[in-house]
Amino acid sequence: MSFEITGKLVVKYNTVQRSESFKTREFVIEKSDDINGRVITNYIKFQSVQDRTSIVDRHNEGEMVKVYFNIKGTRWEKDGKVNYITNLDAWRMESMMQAQPGADRQPDYNTSQEAPFSQGQGGGNSGDDLPF
Repeated sequence: MSFEITGKLVVKYNTVQRSESFKTREFVIEKSDDINGRVITNYIKFQSVQDRTSIVDRHNEGEMVKVYFNIKGTRWEKDGKVNYITNLDAWRMESMMQAQPGADRQPDYNTSQEAPFSQGQGGGNSGDDLPF
Protein backbone atom coordinates (compact mmCIF):
# COMPACT_ATOMS: atom_id res chain seq x y z
CA MET A 1 0.00 0.00 0.00
CA SER A 2 1.32 3.43 -0.94
CA PHE A 3 0.91 6.68 1.01
CA GLU A 4 1.63 10.34 0.31
CA ILE A 5 2.17 13.42 2.44
CA THR A 6 2.89 17.07 1.71
CA GLY A 7 5.18 19.18 3.88
CA LYS A 8 8.27 21.36 4.00
CA LEU A 9 11.63 19.70 3.41
CA VAL A 10 13.71 20.71 6.44
CA VAL A 11 16.73 18.35 6.45
CA LYS A 12 18.57 16.39 3.77
CA TYR A 13 21.15 13.91 5.03
CA ASN A 14 24.02 12.51 2.98
CA THR A 15 23.78 9.11 1.34
CA VAL A 16 25.26 6.35 3.51
CA GLN A 17 26.86 3.29 1.90
CA ARG A 18 25.71 0.54 4.33
CA SER A 19 27.50 -2.27 2.50
CA GLU A 20 29.17 -2.80 -0.84
CA SER A 21 25.78 -3.22 -2.50
CA PHE A 22 23.36 -1.28 -0.27
CA LYS A 23 22.96 2.46 0.33
CA THR A 24 20.42 4.62 2.15
CA ARG A 25 19.58 8.30 2.52
CA GLU A 26 17.32 10.01 5.03
CA PHE A 27 15.47 13.30 4.93
CA VAL A 28 12.91 15.08 7.12
CA ILE A 29 9.76 16.99 6.26
CA GLU A 30 7.81 19.29 8.56
CA LYS A 31 4.04 18.83 8.52
CA SER A 32 1.77 21.23 10.40
CA ASP A 33 -1.94 20.60 10.96
CA ASP A 34 -4.59 22.81 12.53
CA ILE A 35 -6.55 20.60 14.94
CA ASN A 36 -9.44 22.44 16.55
CA GLY A 37 -7.61 25.78 16.40
CA ARG A 38 -4.34 24.37 17.71
CA VAL A 39 -1.43 23.99 15.29
CA ILE A 40 0.42 20.70 15.72
CA THR A 41 3.78 20.37 13.97
CA ASN A 42 5.32 16.98 13.26
CA TYR A 43 8.78 16.19 11.89
CA ILE A 44 8.71 13.04 9.80
CA LYS A 45 11.93 11.24 8.86
CA PHE A 46 11.91 9.22 5.65
CA GLN A 47 14.41 6.77 4.25
CA SER A 48 15.14 6.07 0.60
CA VAL A 49 17.30 3.19 -0.60
CA GLN A 50 19.45 2.19 -3.55
CA ASP A 51 18.66 4.17 -6.74
CA ARG A 52 15.92 6.11 -4.90
CA THR A 53 18.51 7.91 -2.73
CA SER A 54 18.73 10.59 -5.43
CA ILE A 55 15.04 11.62 -5.28
CA VAL A 56 15.87 14.40 -2.82
CA ASP A 57 18.78 15.85 -4.85
CA ARG A 58 16.75 18.30 -6.95
CA HIS A 59 14.86 19.72 -3.97
CA ASN A 60 16.04 22.43 -1.57
CA GLU A 61 15.58 22.65 2.16
CA GLY A 62 12.60 24.92 2.87
CA GLU A 63 10.75 23.77 -0.28
CA MET A 64 7.22 22.36 -0.10
CA VAL A 65 7.23 18.78 -1.41
CA LYS A 66 4.94 15.80 -1.79
CA VAL A 67 6.50 12.51 -0.72
CA TYR A 68 5.18 9.14 -1.88
CA PHE A 69 6.15 6.30 0.44
CA ASN A 70 5.49 2.80 1.72
CA ILE A 71 5.54 1.69 5.34
CA LYS A 72 8.01 -1.11 6.01
CA GLY A 73 8.33 -2.99 9.29
CA THR A 74 11.09 -5.29 10.45
CA ARG A 75 11.42 -7.64 13.39
CA TRP A 76 14.96 -7.57 14.78
CA GLU A 77 16.32 -9.91 17.45
CA LYS A 78 19.68 -9.71 19.19
CA ASP A 79 20.82 -11.50 22.33
CA GLY A 80 17.29 -12.78 22.96
CA LYS A 81 15.78 -9.29 22.90
CA VAL A 82 13.21 -8.54 20.20
CA ASN A 83 12.78 -5.09 18.69
CA TYR A 84 10.52 -3.82 15.92
CA ILE A 85 11.63 -1.15 13.48
CA THR A 86 9.33 0.87 11.21
CA ASN A 87 10.65 2.73 8.17
CA LEU A 88 8.87 5.20 5.94
CA ASP A 89 10.35 4.09 2.63
CA ALA A 90 10.20 7.06 0.21
CA TRP A 91 10.17 6.19 -3.47
CA ARG A 92 9.13 9.47 -5.13
CA MET A 93 9.21 13.19 -4.34
CA GLU A 94 7.81 16.13 -6.27
CA SER A 95 7.85 19.87 -5.78
CA MET A 96 4.66 21.60 -4.67
CA MET A 97 5.81 25.08 -5.71
CA GLN A 98 2.91 27.25 -6.78
CA ALA A 99 3.00 29.19 -10.04
CA GLN A 100 3.94 32.80 -9.36
CA PRO A 101 1.39 35.49 -10.31
CA GLY A 102 2.16 36.77 -13.80
CA ALA A 103 4.24 33.70 -14.62
CA ASP A 104 4.22 32.51 -18.20
CA ARG A 105 1.31 30.31 -19.11
CA GLN A 106 1.78 26.91 -20.67
CA PRO A 107 2.48 27.26 -24.40
CA ASP A 108 -0.17 26.12 -26.83
CA TYR A 109 1.52 23.48 -28.95
CA ASN A 110 -1.51 23.14 -31.20
CA THR A 111 -0.76 26.41 -33.01
CA SER A 112 2.79 26.57 -34.32
CA GLN A 113 4.26 30.00 -35.02
CA GLU A 114 7.76 28.73 -35.76
CA ALA A 115 9.29 27.78 -39.08
CA PRO A 116 9.02 24.09 -39.95
CA PHE A 117 11.85 21.83 -38.80
CA SER A 118 14.89 22.07 -41.01
CA GLN A 119 16.78 18.92 -41.86
CA GLY A 120 20.05 20.87 -41.95
CA GLN A 121 22.18 20.19 -38.89
CA GLY A 122 22.04 16.61 -37.70
CA GLY A 123 19.79 15.66 -40.67
CA GLY A 124 16.35 14.24 -39.76
CA ASN A 125 14.43 14.34 -36.52
CA SER A 126 16.92 13.31 -33.85
CA GLY A 127 14.47 13.77 -30.97
CA ASP A 128 16.51 16.70 -29.58
CA ASP A 129 13.86 19.24 -30.56
CA LEU A 130 11.07 17.99 -28.30
CA PRO A 131 9.05 20.80 -26.66
CA PHE A 132 9.80 19.58 -23.11
